[in-house]
Amino acid sequence: MKLIGLAARNLFRVQIPLLKFGKSRDEMEADEINKELREILVRMITSREEAEIDREAPGSFGDDFLASLVRAKNSGDPNKRISLEEMVDECKTFYFAGQETLNSSLTWTVYLLALHPHWQDEVRKEVGRVFGQNAPDPEGLAKLKTMGMVINEALRLYPPTAGITRRVQKKAVRLGNVTLPADMNLFIPTLWCHYNPDVWGQDAHRFKPERFAEGIAKATGNNMTAFMPFGLGQRNCVGSSFATAEVKTTLSMILQRFSFSLSPAYVHSPCLQVTLRPQHGVQLILHPL
Repeated sequence: MKLIGLAARNLFRVQIPLLKFGKSRDEMEADEINKELREILVRMITSREEAEIDREAPGSFGDDFLASLVRAKNSGDPNKRISLEEMVDECKTFYFAGQETLNSSLTWTVYLLALHPHWQDEVRKEVGRVFGQNAPDPEGLAKLKTMGMVINEALRLYPPTAGITRRVQKKAVRLGNVTLPADMNLFIPTLWCHYNPDVWGQDAHRFKPERFAEGIAKATGNNMTAFMPFGLGQRNCVGSSFATAEVKTTLSMILQRFSFSLSPAYVHSPCLQVTLRPQHGVQLILHPL
């Protein structure tokens, strides 16, 4: 979290190499955090590899994501083998993508339900019909239509990432009336797409989960670029389904136990620190059911 804050604070800082003498305080602190993170991850990887020595079936390493990376690192095929540094980078990426973006999505969804108690009641009733007081299960999660509408609307209004970047490949590409040169970097503003009144209407700024009552395609008029909280195309987020299941599971467990409202101390101040987050957090008042 500290490293994310440092990165966000320096994201748009312009540095002129010839006029720079030594590292800034933020850069030195980021180096120390990176060093500590690397040591933690290397210990984790080494521990998994050493544990494998005691197993009856060498080469299995387990069945989680780390196991897949360890197998690739120890692959007998040089073309499929990855280095330790690549493993460390993959672990960082998946931690950030799977943790920080999920936190953002769940936080804003809970905020909107606290702000709109009618929808909170509707989602709670649906959770009660599907699960009762039992723990959520995958089959039941697929039946939570109202909750899915609420989550999609929360992702539209407060997408975890404000934009995505893409690079044109080795040749120019024609996009409508515009020619994009080879190797050009593009920034696609998710927020602009999600608030485009030509797609969502003049009330695009309002929380209206019913927009998604008949699915995303119907809500966007088959303009899939109008809604892309997880990116789009071949390079969309590989964990989007898993992330949605996590949000549904957590939200179901909260709604089974509490109703909640916004604290009078809450100050609405969304800010972009790599992900879109509430600057001062979201303060809630929980009411046990």
